[in-house]
Amino acid sequence: MTADGHFQVPQPTNEPVRSYSPSDPHRKSLKSRLAELTDARTEVPMQIGGERRWGASRGDIRAPHRHELAIAEYAVGGAKDIDDAISAALAARKMWAATSFQERAAVLLRAAALLAGPWRDSINAATMLGQSKTVHQAEIDAACETIDFWRYNAYFGDQLLRNQPSNDGTAWNRLEYRPLEGFIFAVSPFNFTSIAGNLPTAPMLMGNTVVFKPATQTLLVSHFLMELLLEAGMPPGVINMVSGSAAEISEKVLHHRELAGIHFTGSTEVFQNMWREVGQNIDRYRTYPRLVGETGGKDFVMAHESADADALRTALIRGAFEYQGQKCSAASRAYIPQSMWKAMKHDLVDLVDAIPQGDVADFRNFMGAVIDGRAYANHMNAIEYARKQESAKVIAGGKGDDKVGWFIRPTVIEITDPDFKLLREELFGPILTVYPYKRLRFAAGNFYINDKPTGAVVGLQPFGGARASGTNDKAGSFLNLIRWVSPRVIKETYAPATDHRYPFMEDDHERGAL
Repeated sequence: MTADGHFQVPQPTNEPVRSYSPSDPHRKSLKSRLAELTDARTEVPMQIGGERRWGASRGDIRAPHRHELAIAEYAVGGAKDIDDAISAALAARKMWAATSFQERAAVLLRAAALLAGPWRDSINAATMLGQSKTVHQAEIDAACETIDFWRYNAYFGDQLLRNQPSNDGTAWNRLEYRPLEGFIFAVSPFNFTSIAGNLPTAPMLMGNTVVFKPATQTLLVSHFLMELLLEAGMPPGVINMVSGSAAEISEKVLHHRELAGIHFTGSTEVFQNMWREVGQNIDRYRTYPRLVGETGGKDFVMAHESADADALRTALIRGAFEYQGQKCSAASRAYIPQSMWKAMKHDLVDLVDAIPQGDVADFRNFMGAVIDGRAYANHMNAIEYARKQESAKVIAGGKGDDKVGWFIRPTVIEITDPDFKLLREELFGPILTVYPYKRLRFAAGNFYINDKPTGAVVGLQPFGGARASGTNDKAGSFLNLIRWVSPRVIKETYAPATDHRYPFMEDDHERGAL
């Protein structure tokens, strides 16, 4: 017996953000899980075709705010592991492509429910430890945004499939949304757990199988995400997580004939190198790979002289220094009228210098540490460069301390040259450059009025940048999902023609025209 029905994915709403204030009952359980993971030194294997696999060697993941704390031990994969991950993805492709969209969507909806409930503390705590995020930054990213991605993508995918061609009564025209031919390579950055949750699962939802390479710093939370998805019913081999040398993994993947697409978030330089490599190998591939990338940015706050000074200060501090400025949408530069700048400058400096910073396990802190020693050195070099320039003045912060963790104080640099280097180059750290202007003559994928540039919400402000900031495919929208399907049009004619001749071919006398 079969049962028919047109199932519709429920229209989602955004996941409520927990406050974790002293009166919030969830605060205690999260702190308990954070303490458990701090002491656990979790083992993080690769996950290939349903097998939890260790490579030839292992590496440590250390908390950015505590150098001595190894929070996890991860597998360092080799060439065979990468080959096996690709083979596992290709082996699972036929089965997963034949799975109905409703069943695929159900995996994501179950995963969202698990993350909203029993997995929430683990995902948030792992994000806090591995990426040095405060509890609020972990909650809005690792929990809420990941949940939103999964629920909204399922809904948008369902809406996409309902988009069908018109019919004229003589035929039934239909549109199939098939997965791409081959496998998808998903590469996620260190700064957002939600991106690690979205990059492999958006193509997966549309019937593709994936080789997933998360940033090393996020391997602990990525491991938990994989376990969560498997618990939600994702079949083995649909997403295969590998870890190890980024160069070695990319070399294998980008030269494989069955590469069908790349879903990437990271630096502009790395994405351009990948694009260049794909171009050089274009004759090798079975099909033209789809490249979807979200890369660097140099977001700014443009203040009008009518702006509210308190709102502007808050937007600058939150936009520039939340999560240590390690967001592609962070406010890394500001253009403020000279008259307003003179009135608000000293209050801004006092507020910035008073920002509490330290171990994210201490909920009183507004900031943690930058991600690693390389980032620390780059940011300190940028600050020292500014100190040596006549057109720049460090007016707040400007100091670092790497004895315990990679801590850089939130820094404000006042600029008199509108073409100054730090106004043009992405820093990806807690550094805000301010250019006080005389008249408004300066001005984007996303544009925010009366607000900071960070904090795009899935379903409300689809996020993506163009030009050198990415392919602008708007993560968390149908625009992204449509990149992971290969549409096929089907025309079924009800009464097919049985004579090849057309009426215009008849002689005039046959119609009595003479």
